[in-house]
Amino acid sequence: MLQALGIFQRATPDQLWKLTRPDNQHDKLTRDTLLDLEDHRLVRIELVREDQRQVWVLTARGHREAKRLLGPKGIRVSALREEKYDPDTGKLLGAGYDDHAAAVTTTAAELHRAGIGHRLSFATEIGHRLADGYVQRADLVVRAPEAGVPVMLLEIDRRTEDAHDLVAKLRRYWQWGRLLPKDADKHTVDLVHSRPDAIEHVDHELRLWRRVYPPTGREGLVPVAFVFADTTEAKVAHTVAVLEEAGRCYWAPRRYDTLYPKAVTARDYRQAVPVVVTTLEQLQEHGAGTAVWRRLGRTGEQTLTDALDNPDGHALYSDEEARADAADQQRRAAEREARRPVCKRCGEKFTDERWEETTVHRTAVRAGDTSVCGPCRADGVAWEEAARLEAAGPPEPQDDPEPDRGGRGWFRRRA
Repeated sequence: MLQALGIFQRATPDQLWKLTRPDNQHDKLTRDTLLDLEDHRLVRIELVREDQRQVWVLTARGHREAKRLLGPKGIRVSALREEKYDPDTGKLLGAGYDDHAAAVTTTAAELHRAGIGHRLSFATEIGHRLADGYVQRADLVVRAPEAGVPVMLLEIDRRTEDAHDLVAKLRRYWQWGRLLPKDADKHTVDLVHSRPDAIEHVDHELRLWRRVYPPTGREGLVPVAFVFADTTEAKVAHTVAVLEEAGRCYWAPRRYDTLYPKAVTARDYRQAVPVVVTTLEQLQEHGAGTAVWRRLGRTGEQTLTDALDNPDGHALYSDEEARADAADQQRRAAEREARRPVCKRCGEKFTDERWEETTVHRTAVRAGDTSVCGPCRADGVAWEEAARLEAAGPPEPQDDPEPDRGGRGWFRRRA
C-alpha cells in the first residue's frame, strides 16, 4: 500500500485495491488496511470526491517509509503531498485530485489487474530529453516482460489536448528513439551527422533508448499507447484518424529493399514507433488483457501482445526472401539447363566440365570439336590416331653396315 502511494502519490481505495490486491473480489480489505495505516499516521485522507470516494496520500512519516521500501529497488518516489492550510479560512490548500491524475492511476490499476505489470513496474511522469533540450514526459511507463510487454509508454488523454498535439508527442518519441548516447564513438557520431537518415543504419543497441529501456523483443522503437478517457466515440475516432494520417511517417512500416519486390510482401518496422490506442472505459469494462487495443494501420481490436506483434514483419520477410531466392535459383538453373549444349554426334548433353572447356577462352583453343561431348571427342581423337598409324604402315628395317672382315680396311689396301 505504501509502495503504491509512493509511486502514484494519490489514489482511491478502488485504485489501490487493483494495484495491490487484484485477486480480491472487492476493496473492503484495502479500506481496512488504509484505516490501520492511518492509525499509525502513515497515510491520511486528502479529500473526498464528488462520488464520495476518498483520496488517500502519504503522511511525512509514510513518505519516509515508502522511500525506505522503494529506494533500494531504484524506484523514484513521488513528491510528498504536504498539508497546507489557508491562514484565513483554514481550508486545506492544493487538495485537488484532477481527473487526468486519476485517469493515469486507474489505467495502471487496470493494467495490473490484467497481469500486465507489477505495481513496482510502473513509473509516472518519466522525462525523455531531446537534442534541443525539450523534455517529453510520459504519463505512465510500464515494464511487464512476463506479460510480453518489456516496456511501453502511455499517454492518457481526456481530450484536453488537440489531436495534432498528440501527433507532436508521437514525433518527439520517434525523435528520442533516434538519439545517440553522449559517449557514442566518434565514427558513429560522424556517420549520423553525415546525412539525416544515417541513424537508420545504426543498430538499436547503440542508441540512447537502449540505455534507458530493455529491448522490446520486437522490431521498432519503444511502443506508445494512447488511452482516451471521459470522451465520446466520435472524438476518439477523429483523434485516431488524425494520428494515423498526420503521424504516418512515425508509426508506419516501410517496404523492404529487396531483389524480389513482387514476392516480398513483408514490411520493415525497424524505424517505426508501434502505436496502440484504447479507451479507459474499455479497460474498465472488458479488462486490459482482452481484445481492446487497436494498432494504428490496422482494423479491429486485438489483445495487447497481438497488437504489438508484427506478423508481417521481419520473420515473414526472412521466409519470403528465402523462398523467393530459392525460386530464383531454380529458375536460373532451369534457364541454364535449357542452354546446355547437346552433342551433335551422340545426342547427349554436355557435362559441366565439357561445357566449361568449350566456352572458357583459355581452354576452348584446346577443346577440339566444340560441338561434341567429352566422350565423343575422346573417341574421335583415338580414331584419328589409329587412322594415322594405319596410314603410315609398318616401319622398314634398317640395314647394318658391312662388317670389317679380317680387320682389313682401306688403310691396309693403301699400304
